[in-house]
Amino acid sequence: MQKMVVTQTECPARRVPSGIPAVIPEGQFITINQALGGNYTVTWQGNMFRIDGLDAAAIGQEPEVLSFTESDSDDIADEQVWQALHSIYDPEIPISLVSLGLIYSVEIEQSSKSVDVNMTLTAPGCGMGPVLVSDVKYRVAKVPNVEQVNVELVFDPPWSREMMSEEAQLEAGLFF
Repeated sequence: MQKMVVTQTECPARRVPSGIPAVIPEGQFITINQALGGNYTVTWQGNMFRIDGLDAAAIGQEPEVLSFTESDSDDIADEQVWQALHSIYDPEIPISLVSLGLIYSVEIEQSSKSVDVNMTLTAPGCGMGPVLVSDVKYRVAKVPNVEQVNVELVFDPPWSREMMSEEAQLEAGLFF
């Protein structure tokens, strides 16, 4: 689906495969290489970047919306953290990280307004690991009252397809 577009505003992005945050200035020509799971993989100045679907308006695309119900509390709501996690998709197959079984644990520390996430990858050598970690940090940081997100990649226990939800296995064509 290669398509050249011009950035409409400054656009937050993350370099592939390192996941290092960057900003693509307004008025830049970029090439959209892929749009999967609500995110965009683009090329700009010879480098590859990932643009979150929440920021798609910056590249002239329909933005994804991640909205949370308002609360009178200053606490981080567990269900909102999970809502954010469910909105993050694997870059190669449009199945959420949660449905794939890649999120092992979530701990919320109300006093420090932080969220700690332990997650894994489908394969330890996955080159998109840093990008997925960055995706988790970016989306979970959008949850009301979250001030810090820590993500740790863990490989014990090793991921296996049995960790996927039945729906994800069916969608991926792995359910027999």
